Order: sequence, then C-alpha cells, then structure tokens
Amino acid sequence: MHLDHPETYPQRYAAAPSRQRRAPTPSSAPTTRPDGTRRALRIGLGGPVGSGKTATVAAICRQLREELSIAVVTNDIYTREDAEFLLRNAVLPAERISAVETGACPHTAIRDDISANLEAVEDLEESVGPLDLVLVESGGDNLTATFSKGLVDAQIFVIDVAGGDKIPRKGGPGVSTADLLVVNKTDLAPLVGADLEVMARDARAQRGELPVTFTALTEPDGIAPVVAWVRERLACWTAAA
Repeated sequence: MHLDHPETYPQRYAAAPSRQRRAPTPSSAPTTRPDGTRRALRIGLGGPVGSGKTATVAAICRQLREELSIAVVTNDIYTREDAEFLLRNAVLPAERISAVETGACPHTAIRDDISANLEAVEDLEESVGPLDLVLVESGGDNLTATFSKGLVDAQIFVIDVAGGDKIPRKGGPGVSTADLLVVNKTDLAPLVGADLEVMARDARAQRGELPVTFTALTEPDGIAPVVAWVRERLACWTAAA
C-alpha cells in the first residue's frame, strides 16, 4: 500500500486526537553572509542508518537542480561514503558536494560541536555561491538525533517501514519534533508486514500538527511530497528576506 495522496494522513485519522506540539524554533544562525547578502536556506536530514537519507537528498537534487543553486554537506563517521554515492550518481557537480568525517557519533557534529559542518556550509557558499539551498545530511543515527538551530533552518527526519510500524510510536526527538517526518520505502510495507495506517496514526499522536509524508523513491515522482515541502520552505525564506 502506497500513500501517494496529498493529505498528510489517511482520511480515517483526520479527526484523531493529537498531542499538542510547539511550533518549530526559528534558526539562531545569522541569515546573511559576511558581505550582507542573504545566505542559502539550510535544511538538515537525519534518521537511522539505511532509512534512505542519501537517496532522499539525491532525489531532491535531481528535482530542483535545474531551477535552484544547490549544495550538499554529508556526514559520515570515518568515510566519505554518502558523498561518494552522490558523486557516482552525478546529482550535482563535484564542487557542490562536501563531506565531513565526524570521527564520533553523528549527532555530535550536527548538534553539539557544529563547527566542521558550519565551515563546510560557509566554504560552499564562498566557492560556488550564491546558493539557494544547502542540504546537510547527518550520518545514520538513532531516534534521538536532531540538528542544532545554529546549523540549519529546518530539519527532515527520515524513517522507513523496514524497521517496523512501531517506529513512530517509539517517538524520540527526531520523530516528534522534526519540521517534516518522512516515512520512506512504503513499497516494502507488504513485504515486512508494516501497517501504514498504524504508522500514520502513531505519527500524528507523536507530532500533533507537524507534517508527515509517506514516500517510495523507487516509484515515479516518489519524492514529490518532500520537494513540495522544500519549495514551501524556500518560499517562506525568500519572503522573509
């Protein structure tokens, strides 16, 4: 079963009671570059290992690279594997992809000591800018991984159905507070016995009014709901300027 409709949740859960959530905290990072020009919108992508973060980044780049100036920063503990995947698939020119080797738990470099990622983002803006959008992909981590508001302006958390339909119910900061929750690989749900309706219900209970979308990147235009959300964030970012 693939939820490819535009609604956030299956209609049967539209009126389900939900836990109230505060609106996302605005980014604390300066909104301008040293020369006074508006910097790029920064969106972080986190989630467990194998959930499809890098594939999601690649799909976003393919959809938007003709209309926007994009760059990507990837995070891995000891390798450049995610950056090399993006390079092999030619989603962007090599000079627009930067890799950070965290040397420790991935959440450290996106939440605690963000200096390496900030430097990578600023170097990209300096070398290939001006940019419209920078995607910062975390290394694979557990459900507690979140981005510092000093690094990104919004964050996407990617989970997948292969982990079981219990994942949204487990909660955690990533599931509960990310600006967008992506439930990926919905095409695998029948094979692993995951109930997408249950995942939608539990995600709503955890997130209140914060949006959730279901994706299957193997399907034509499977990334469309995520790209639509990114475009909305970009429109707000541009309007605020």
